[in-house]
Amino acid sequence: MSSNQNNERIVRIGGASGFWGDSSVGAPQLVGSGQIDYLVFDYLAELTMSILAGARLKKPELGYATDFVSVAMKSVLKDVVKQGIRVVSNAGGVNPQGCADALAALAAEQGISLKIAVVSGDDVSPLLPQLRQSQPPVRELQNGAALPERVLTANAYLGARPIQAALDAGAQVVITGRCVDSAVTLGVLMHEFKWQPSDLDLLAAGSLAGHIIECGCQATGGLHTDWDTVPDWPNIGYPIVECSADGSFVVTKPASTGGKITPAVVGEQMLYEIGDPAAYLLPDVVADFTQVRIEQAGEHRVRVHGARGRAPTASYKVSATYVDGFKTAAQLTIVGFDAVAKARRTGEAILARTSALFSQYGFGPYSGTQIEVLGAESCYGPHAQALQTREAVLRLAVTHPRKEALELFAREVAPAGTSWAPGTTGAGGGRASASPSIRQYAFLLDKSQVDAAVTIDGERIDVPRTDGAPANKAANAISSPARATQTTIDTPAADSIEVPLLRLAWARSGDKGDTSNIGVIARHPDLLPLLREQLTETRVAEWLAHLVKGRVTRYEVPGIDAFNFVCEQALGGGGMASLRNDPLGKGMGQILLAVPMRVSPALLALLP
Repeated sequence: MSSNQNNERIVRIGGASGFWGDSSVGAPQLVGSGQIDYLVFDYLAELTMSILAGARLKKPELGYATDFVSVAMKSVLKDVVKQGIRVVSNAGGVNPQGCADALAALAAEQGISLKIAVVSGDDVSPLLPQLRQSQPPVRELQNGAALPERVLTANAYLGARPIQAALDAGAQVVITGRCVDSAVTLGVLMHEFKWQPSDLDLLAAGSLAGHIIECGCQATGGLHTDWDTVPDWPNIGYPIVECSADGSFVVTKPASTGGKITPAVVGEQMLYEIGDPAAYLLPDVVADFTQVRIEQAGEHRVRVHGARGRAPTASYKVSATYVDGFKTAAQLTIVGFDAVAKARRTGEAILARTSALFSQYGFGPYSGTQIEVLGAESCYGPHAQALQTREAVLRLAVTHPRKEALELFAREVAPAGTSWAPGTTGAGGGRASASPSIRQYAFLLDKSQVDAAVTIDGERIDVPRTDGAPANKAANAISSPARATQTTIDTPAADSIEVPLLRLAWARSGDKGDTSNIGVIARHPDLLPLLREQLTETRVAEWLAHLVKGRVTRYEVPGIDAFNFVCEQALGGGGMASLRNDPLGKGMGQILLAVPMRVSPALLALLP
């Protein structure tokens, strides 16, 4: 193929899954559209690995995202083979070979010959004994804690090169364990366009394409701030990226599907779950998104370009999980006058009674408790509006080192129905059960200690290491770090009015461990100076102080007139360890959008 032909080629990749549990409609919709060359799936949220590890303990043949085989591939396998579509998925979890075996059995049942590749090597559990003795000692990335004694899982986030190697070897389906979410797309593009480890700007661009589609419908109108403008939710389209050899791509979706694709929608997803936008750390590249441009290129078509890259670090991020006691949560509905006050008093009474019983039985105190009254804006803290609601849901979440203590707690919830507040109902679903409280532990591991491998039909294919990628001068000529400068708030103009941030910006929030990030995009470029002036780190930290216990850092993303706020110690421990009703910080962007801003009528007039 000539270089010119390569430059004109378009590779079309459909993102069929954003997590294990996403809708079953994604794969059939994308395959049926006739608009894709590749189908990629992302299944592995941070805590999914521990769930899969538990499943494998009960049944050795499990430990993978079973829906990938039994639902998604079962519905499309014949059409995938007929159309020549190739598939990449991290559904392998903690048992990628088991996933491949199950898919091979499905293919045989359907009379289909299928070449399946398995990527392994991400499981670094065998290294833990020596890591405990290492100097300097292993430390958790966010809180500096030592490596726990009882670790359930420990998986390195692999990159795209094993996927590229598998596709180069002719695999029709590639199944991985833990890899970085965007790698399932980047591996495809490295294979198709013959990108090399030194092509750092291209690797950053391909990673961005993968990042845009890794969360499914979040790229096509899902979770959009202006949700009421997004049509046809039931038939929302799953995302497609049409990628060129120069790294630019167009985000679109299958024809005649619902949803909405605009620069604001795609911009929200670009900022989702990243830290410093000038240094998004990935196994294959350090990506800089600060100068990315996102432009409308037709109806439901958005062009994205301008990502830059630096050489990757010498380490993989490892996500480990461990058990830290037990947890449970229970709910009661309270109906009638003063429902909120009755709910709070009920929660306090249950905790007081059970604490006394714990002392009596020698169980010791709770290690954590959380009372929330859903329907009373508990998550807004001091910014909650006074509500005279006559229906509220009490949510009690607790942790304790001993399971029997939480079994006692669960028994003492239902008695509230006859003992205290009138209108207590809705215990529903029976008595709450206790489960292990699983926490994440993230640390760095030198790449030289990890051996990624690809196996096809029992034959192992060597995968070159990624720890020596050279950096070219152009890729290193990246703008200085994008942390936004803080400014002093000027006295508002005499004619300025107060509006919520929602009127001026779009926003989306996400999680990484116990850190939440909130991307904020100006609705008009002329509003950026106002946001820079008023939406400072201090202002955001004060507004979210009831949720965020650590530092707030503001980064600027000038390419799309945006900021990214990284909030540390923000999620009550994060993931399955958090006792909050919103442990992943999905509502934090909505809470920030309520912060009051002062704006002139002239600037407001710029908005539709």
